[in-house]
Amino acid sequence: MTRKIIIDTDPGQDDAVAILLALASPEDVEVLGITAVAGNVPLPLTEKNARIVCELAGKPDTRVFAGCDAPLARKLVTAEHVHGKTGLDGPQLADPTMPLQPQHAVDFIIETVRSHPEKTITLCPLGPLTNVATALQRAPDIAPRLQEIVLMGGAYFEVGNITPAAEFNIFVDPEAADIVFRAGVPLVVMPLDVTHKALTTAPHVQGFRDMGTEPGRMVAEWTDFFERFDKEKYGSAGAPLHDPCVIAYLIRPELFQGRHINVEIELTGTYTTGMTVADWWRVSGRAPNAMFMGDIDAEGFFGLLTERIARL
Repeated sequence: MTRKIIIDTDPGQDDAVAILLALASPEDVEVLGITAVAGNVPLPLTEKNARIVCELAGKPDTRVFAGCDAPLARKLVTAEHVHGKTGLDGPQLADPTMPLQPQHAVDFIIETVRSHPEKTITLCPLGPLTNVATALQRAPDIAPRLQEIVLMGGAYFEVGNITPAAEFNIFVDPEAADIVFRAGVPLVVMPLDVTHKALTTAPHVQGFRDMGTEPGRMVAEWTDFFERFDKEKYGSAGAPLHDPCVIAYLIRPELFQGRHINVEIELTGTYTTGMTVADWWRVSGRAPNAMFMGDIDAEGFFGLLTERIARL
């Protein structure tokens, strides 16, 4: 059955690949809209980048909405050092011609969830959780109506990538993450523990390039760009494709393995603010609130990615 989804995102090269995967898979996911949030780069760039990616996919009728331009209670921390000053550094991209929707992203999320039957909308946050948390705060009635929230964020065994203890998406707006993790909505979490096993190796990148299509070439060039940073940082063979794991899970959940556990967000730690305290060994006695993924079939994941993006 086709899942109706809203992608909440801060593109970002890996966000862009996730959006392409979703738009290339209409039999599995119906993208009702894309909501942009400040994160990897500031909001004016994330909403623009989301529209660039929709046009690249040949889907300019996709609705893109701009949302929150700053975290709930903190100053915005961005990641130009990873994604470049535009957020989509690598190949030169033309400005989008498709319009930005006039409605605020948070209002769009609330209205969409309220106007569809219960348990039929899945939110797919790929960046900081500011838009989603704001929607849940402003309209608590939407929480029981959501089918699921499937998000990329957090880490347990891989600990942090922006501080020693925290993953970037959660660290940027931990208060928002706390609201989302306490909302009682069924949660699926793709932490660094999974995404660091989804590494783009040279043969994978070549596979995208060999498609001979504009989206294939872009994915290869984006990957080349942010790979340089991650290879140097982690000493790995390739760069993790974090965000496409969210969309891949909706299409082929069997590619992932995890545990239903309690996850709390650290808000006040001296060194650990933004940490996802995942009770992997179930020692806290706290009630489980998230399916926290721990493993991925990386070859199956890249097979799916290659097959779908080749359609565009």
